[in-house]
Amino acid sequence: MWFDIINRFTYEHIFEGEAKSLREVVERAIRAGVDLSEANLMRADLVGADLRNAKLARAYLYGADLSGAFLTDADLSDAKMSKANLTNAKLAGSNLLSANLHRALLIGADLSRANLASADLIGANLTDARLTGANLKAAFLTRADFTGADLTDAILTRAETFLTKGMNGEKRLMESASI
Repeated sequence: MWFDIINRFTYEHIFEGEAKSLREVVERAIRAGVDLSEANLMRADLVGADLRNAKLARAYLYGADLSGAFLTDADLSDAKMSKANLTNAKLAGSNLLSANLHRALLIGADLSRANLASADLIGANLTDARLTGANLKAAFLTRADFTGADLTDAILTRAETFLTKGMNGEKRLMESASI
């Protein structure tokens, strides 16, 4: 099957190729060093994809399934990822500055050392997520679920935490968080 990855704003072709799945084409593009910033990957099935060091700034990943994906050190700044499934995804060291993760599933995700400054995590599920050393400065965390999440050494300065679940009662996990 032929797949074409296009720019979400200009509709220009970013990368294309023949493969069994879109996942294969995206992985091939990333291995080739292609910048997928502003790519339209809405509802893409990228389960378990190897997207390490990917350039996906401002990409449109609404409703995409990235469960178990490897996004270590990826640039997802200002990416639109509302309702995306990132369950058990590896996002350590990734840049999610100003990313929209509204109502995203981040259950068991590894966000260690990730930059989530000014990110929209309203209604996101971060149950059992690892956020050790993550930067959540000025992030929007209203109604997010952090039950069982590890926030050791996380930066939460000016983060909006109204009606956030699992943060106040999990003192042992937040002992060294910078609030």
